[in-house]
Amino acid sequence: MLQHWRDDAYLAWKTELLRTALRRAGYVDADISKPIRTGPGERRRMDYAIRRIGGRIVLGLHRLRSADVIDLLECPVLHPTLMALFAPLRVLLSRVRALRHDGSAIVNLLDSGPDVLLRTDAALNIGDRIALTEFARAHGLPRIAWAQGNDEPEPIAILRPPTTVLSGISITPPPGGFLQASASGEAAITAAVLGALPAKGRIAELFAGCGSITFALAQRARVAAWEGDPASASALRAAANHAGLPGRIAVTQRDLARQPLQAKELAGFAAVVLDPPAAGAATQVAQIAAAKVPVVVYVSCDPATLGRDARLLSQAGYRLTAATPIDQFLWSARLESVCVFAR
Repeated sequence: MLQHWRDDAYLAWKTELLRTALRRAGYVDADISKPIRTGPGERRRMDYAIRRIGGRIVLGLHRLRSADVIDLLECPVLHPTLMALFAPLRVLLSRVRALRHDGSAIVNLLDSGPDVLLRTDAALNIGDRIALTEFARAHGLPRIAWAQGNDEPEPIAILRPPTTVLSGISITPPPGGFLQASASGEAAITAAVLGALPAKGRIAELFAGCGSITFALAQRARVAAWEGDPASASALRAAANHAGLPGRIAVTQRDLARQPLQAKELAGFAAVVLDPPAAGAATQVAQIAAAKVPVVVYVSCDPATLGRDARLLSQAGYRLTAATPIDQFLWSARLESVCVFAR
């Protein structure tokens, strides 16, 4: 953690992470905007590791490049509502028989409250189910879901609709579904993407998730959205249909890592917006470059994979027209950014 750095030195270092990645991609004179920084206490999503050691519950995060779990007692970046769940969650987990050794909990702070997905290494018994339901009632959770290992989640209790609003549209994300780490980070990403779009023409959105950017894009043009996770694609489609937007948003479930869109499928789009996972999207970006899409807006959470993928665009004749660093992973080596490439 880097809280000890002066703000000017810290932000300069974060900017240099992006500059270095773009330089390695071939953009040696990148004009990088002033970093946008989210504040402490704003993180609304956390993926906790859980370990039972004797009668004690260790609840926290994995040590870097290790299976060890660091017990978390306080976190200055986490939203206070989520931080307040720590102590009672430890008490709950000590009672859950389905947690024998290891598990995890993903908590998303939705507009309707904290949404919890618990994964354990054994099956729930009736006592566990009652305990989870009581926990949801006691702590204002709209929903608590559970899964054994990597199985599909099942809702244990839904006390009210687990909803959040994305660009004015209400959506019900799946349990553990992806959200941007903070609401202000999401707003900064959306603004940077919208500022890069051409005046007209259809938009292809790849790795759309539940619609963090989709509904904002649909205010500008027709959007063809692709998402690999079936539950996220279904949630996005349901929200678009409920909002009366099926004519503006077409959602397709497709694993773009295994089956990337081909150049011929991207023909005719005025812009491609992609927000891949940390591993990037080298195979997909190669097809985007081959399609010669006029504008490519790349939302990245990892400068290294951004640099690798941007090199493909540089080699295909794309120039970098904008680069915006967005620091929503405070005091870490991670950095969000929005980079715009044009032919």
